[in-house]
Amino acid sequence: MSSPTTTRDSFHSRLGFILAAAGSAIGLGNIWGFPTQAANNGGGAFLFVYLIVTILLAVPALYAEVYIGNQAQKNPVSALMQACGHRFKKTGRNAGIIGLVGAMMMLSFYTIVAGWMLAHALSALFELFGIIDIANWLSTSSTLRNIIFTPIFIVLGAFIIHQGVHAGIERWSGRLMPVLLLMLIGLVIYILQQDGAQEGVALYLIPDFNQVLEPKLIISAMGQAFFSLSIGVGGMMVYGSYMKKGQDIGKLVLSIAALDTFIAFLAGLLIIPALFVAQHAGQEVFSEGNLIGEGQLIFQILPSLFASMGSVGLIVSFSFFTLLSIAALTSTISSTEVPVSYLVEDRNINRKHATWLVSAMVLIASMILIAFFDLLFGLVIQLLTTILQPLMSLFYFIVVGWVWQRGNQLTDIAQLQQDRKLKAFGFYLRYFCPILLIIVFINVAF
Repeated sequence: MSSPTTTRDSFHSRLGFILAAAGSAIGLGNIWGFPTQAANNGGGAFLFVYLIVTILLAVPALYAEVYIGNQAQKNPVSALMQACGHRFKKTGRNAGIIGLVGAMMMLSFYTIVAGWMLAHALSALFELFGIIDIANWLSTSSTLRNIIFTPIFIVLGAFIIHQGVHAGIERWSGRLMPVLLLMLIGLVIYILQQDGAQEGVALYLIPDFNQVLEPKLIISAMGQAFFSLSIGVGGMMVYGSYMKKGQDIGKLVLSIAALDTFIAFLAGLLIIPALFVAQHAGQEVFSEGNLIGEGQLIFQILPSLFASMGSVGLIVSFSFFTLLSIAALTSTISSTEVPVSYLVEDRNINRKHATWLVSAMVLIASMILIAFFDLLFGLVIQLLTTILQPLMSLFYFIVVGWVWQRGNQLTDIAQLQQDRKLKAFGFYLRYFCPILLIIVFINVAF
C-alpha cells in the first residue's frame, strides 16, 4: 500500500474536473452509439426513454460512483473496500476488481473502434490530397488496419495518462473538449441545411409514445445511458477521488450529466438527419425499419454521403472522424486511469511503468478481439453495457444506501447537516434506484 504521507495528484479546479469527467462520459457512446440506437428504436421514442432513464437511474448512479471515490480519496478497489467496512471488506475489494476488469473490457474494444475513426479521418485527408490508393486502404475494414491503428490509439492514451492527473488528464481534457464541442456544433449546422434533413429531425424529435414501453427499447436506453456516462467501471470513481472533499458533488454530477446528454442530443441531431440526407440523395439507409449495417452506419452510409459532396464533403468527413477520434481519446483516458491508479497506489508501481503495463495488457486483449472478431467483439460489448455496468451501479446504490457505516451514508450526513434535500435523495437512492434497476432486469429476462 502507498504511504499515507504520499501526496496524491489531483484536479486543480472544478472546471478541470467537469471537463475531464465529461470527456470520460462523452465518447463514441454518445456520437456513434446513441444515434445508432435512436435510429433503430423509434427515434423520438428512444430519446424520450433515454432522458427518463438518465434522470431516474443514470444520474443517481453517477452520483453514487463519484461520491464513493470523493469520500474515500482512493482508487476504486481501495475506495470500495473502505466503503464496505470491515465486515464486507472482501466483497468491496472483489467489486473493485470487477470494475477494473470492466474498464479493461471497455478498452479492449473501444481502442479498436477508435482506430477505425482515426483511419477514416486520415482517409479523407489522403483523398483530399489525391493519394487515392492509401485513402481506399484506410477506409476499408481489414485485420491489418486494425493491427496497425489499435496500438496507435493505445499509445496516444498512454502518452496523456503517464503525465499525471493535472499535467495530463486535466490539461488535455481542457484542450480537447472545447474543440470537440465546436466541431460538433459546426457539423450539425452544416447537415441541417442539406436537403432531406428535416425529415430526420422530425423522426428524432417527435416521439411515438406507443413504443416507449417496449422492453427492447428500455434496456437499450438503459445500457446506452450507463455506457454513455461511463458508469460502473470505476472511471468516475477515480476522478471523484481526485477532487478535494467539501465540493458540491450534486452540482458537479448534474453538470457532467447535462453536458454529456447535450452532446448525445447534438450527435443525434447530426447523424439521424444525415441519414435522411443520404436517403434523399438516393442511398438505401433503412431496411424493414432498421438501419442497414447498424453499428457500421457511419463507416458505410456517411462516407458515401460525404463523397457525394465533392471536396467540401472530404473536409466534412475529415472533421467528423477527427471529432470521433477526440471523443474516443477523452473516454479511453478515464478507463485507463482506473487500473493505473490501482497499480500506483496499491501495488507501489510508478505511474509511468503502470501506464505502459496497463497499455500492454489492453493491447493483448485488443489483439485477441481482432483475431476472433466475429465471435467476441459484439459479445464483449453486450456483456459490458447491458449486464456488468448496470449491476455495478446496483452495487454502488447498495453500498451508499445500505452498507456504508452499516446504514445510509447520505441520510446520516443529511441528519448531521440538517439537509432535507440530501436526506430525500438518500432515501431515493437507497430504495427506488435498486428497485427500478431490478424491475428493468426482470422485464428483460421475461
